[in-house]
Amino acid sequence: MPKIPEPFITPRRNDSKTFQITLNRTCGLPDRICKEWQRRSFYDLPDELAEYRNPKTKAGAKAAAYALITFLKKKQDEGNARKVHVEDITVGAWIEKFTQIETSPRTGVNASRNRPYSIDTVENYKNYFDNHIKNDPFTGLMMAEVEEEDAIEYITRLSVRKLNDGRVMGGTRTFAGIIIFIRMVFRAYQKTNRRWLNPFQYIDTPIYHSKPRDALTEDEVIKLFAPKVFNNTMELAVCAAMFLSGLRRSEIYALKPDCLDWHTPKITVKNAWQSYNKNKRVLGPTKGKRERDAPFDPVLQEAIKKLWEENGQHEFVFCRKNGKTPGSSWINRNLPLWLERAGIKLNGRDIVPHSSRHSLASLLEERGVPLRYIQELLGHSDLKTTKIYLHSTEKTIRDIGRKISEAREEAVGVELQA
Repeated sequence: MPKIPEPFITPRRNDSKTFQITLNRTCGLPDRICKEWQRRSFYDLPDELAEYRNPKTKAGAKAAAYALITFLKKKQDEGNARKVHVEDITVGAWIEKFTQIETSPRTGVNASRNRPYSIDTVENYKNYFDNHIKNDPFTGLMMAEVEEEDAIEYITRLSVRKLNDGRVMGGTRTFAGIIIFIRMVFRAYQKTNRRWLNPFQYIDTPIYHSKPRDALTEDEVIKLFAPKVFNNTMELAVCAAMFLSGLRRSEIYALKPDCLDWHTPKITVKNAWQSYNKNKRVLGPTKGKRERDAPFDPVLQEAIKKLWEENGQHEFVFCRKNGKTPGSSWINRNLPLWLERAGIKLNGRDIVPHSSRHSLASLLEERGVPLRYIQELLGHSDLKTTKIYLHSTEKTIRDIGRKISEAREEAVGVELQA
């Protein structure tokens, strides 16, 4: 068996009487601590070991090295063996900072990039922390001491936890969201402590393969706008904003009259409700934190004009006579009724309000509109608007809107003849 060399000191040069120190695992300290003491000067010893900072002989250097090892082992037992340049804090306390906008270290960073936190995002972080992080032993470790092994053990415990429906957590959207959140939190700690070894640095980000959203066909979208499907003008106007402009629910209710360009025509989507709780409503930027243009089809134009004739014009476009917009679950309740009245058979498809955006994207793609522009129109990414394709997209939507108008007029004519 080969003899293990003394790993703790080496002369700076063969003829030098000054020494440098290098620690490795043979001294009994973890790798994360040893890595901070690779080819270091004895002048870097902590103040408590100041008397050992200038060894003149190899024996003196050995004594200093063993003194440092003893000192670091004692500090390790106390939970602070590593040199930390930021607030030393438990994993749980550090993560919890990110669950409140007022305390999150990311708030100022995001604001400086003109990408402020949304209320819903922080609420998601808080739910992750309260339900899946707070009570795990991982949160009791010190940020300065946590290792990759600790992170993997937490991920393992999380992945085998059972959800309310009996599924295991691993592979779910929630599991991916939690790990992505924690990785972001640990990167934020690393940015203020460059020498700290991030235990998540070499752990891959989990990938969640979401089920593709179901969509309606062009014929079904036209059937959806048939007479007697909608009970009132509000229903017609909101449905047109969903299926012909591709607006999210949060964007529909946040739309203001000055966002409507009746001449071009187009809709400038500027705002969205980040929280739509009636006791705590927060109006903020759209998802993606940037404005975008959306089509303003004649079907929607006429519906809005009629809505304003009936209810008056208020702060927001889609308002009742009292100036209030429909509630947060209004579309969820009405969409299944619209589909049923239109005679649309789902055949196992899961058609939800967000399916309207996927339906519009599918129709545009079938008509040959480039995918890059569809992404821009729906606000899925920060791709630059390709203006050359704007006309073709609006023409496609106008064509579908024209078919809707013709179908509605034809149905009215049949009723009159009857």
